[in-house]
Amino acid sequence: MTPARYLLLPWWVAQLGTGAKAFCDNPVIGSERLNRLGLHVGRVRAAAGMAARRRARLAGMVSAEDRAAFARDGFVLKRNFLPPAAFEALRAQALGYEGPAREMLQGDTITRRIALDPAALRAMPQVRALLADPAWRGLTRYVGSFDSAPITYIQSILSHVADADPDPQTALHADTFHATMKAWLFLTDVAEDEGPFVYVPGSHRMTPERLAWEQARSLRAAQGLDRLSARGSLRIGAEELPALGLPAPKAFAVPANTLVVADTSGFHARGPSVRPSLRVEIWAYQRRNPFLPWTGLDPLAAPGLADRRAPLMWAARDRLRGWMGQPWADVGRTTPVRRATRG
Repeated sequence: MTPARYLLLPWWVAQLGTGAKAFCDNPVIGSERLNRLGLHVGRVRAAAGMAARRRARLAGMVSAEDRAAFARDGFVLKRNFLPPAAFEALRAQALGYEGPAREMLQGDTITRRIALDPAALRAMPQVRALLADPAWRGLTRYVGSFDSAPITYIQSILSHVADADPDPQTALHADTFHATMKAWLFLTDVAEDEGPFVYVPGSHRMTPERLAWEQARSLRAAQGLDRLSARGSLRIGAEELPALGLPAPKAFAVPANTLVVADTSGFHARGPSVRPSLRVEIWAYQRRNPFLPWTGLDPLAAPGLADRRAPLMWAARDRLRGWMGQPWADVGRTTPVRRATRG
């Protein structure tokens, strides 16, 4: 470490108490010596303990059946989540909505997002009602372990739109080292061979086998692994799962109006698509500092700001793209089902 870099040491150490995960960006988090002594695994254990305590305080927001399913699997699946008439009205509003969109190209696949900001929610009252639904609110908050509104979008996955390498999201991975919530209310039927969500049941539990795997990965994550693992989203091969006591991945080939809420610190992926396909969903995401002892007190989710977070984050990255990068291209106004505009 150069003398100049020592000046950043307090900043790197302070990040240990946050959700910072990139082994390659922080020489403390990525230190082989410190991780051999248990730094990474210690952060994993501490974050898991905090998440369990927060979920215990939120248990009344979900049924005992859903709590048991989540404890066993790491996800909750709800078919026919909305009454048929309400779902059809929501789907018609969402698929027909035209609004400001962003797209990210990864390999041969585009992810398109339309933020559910105040203008979008005014135009789609059924979507607004979904976000206020106690069942939606309870599941997204319990799985995320925070009583805080997630960031929400209409998300479209457009596969095989470019002559490029396969989508990197098709590799099994954990998003980060701590509890993180993602939710999908599918607006289209999802076939098993057209990019379904895939999850390894039970892989959210930080068992001794999982912790040993985390320890081994942390020793070479900064240099010896792939780029996304080095950035803290550890990849795993399906052939490694039996050694961790885990089953084969489950592909969610499900009909429209199915809700899946998952802790994506468990191993998951986007299944491969054998043909050009389109998957559309109401998608929610929540990731907060894993070491916070409280469940609420989220200033960014306050009324008047919560629904504006996505466009504000896009605008911030536009302005600071030289420092932060900006993978989300502004593609103007479009709908969730329009053909890809780039690729």
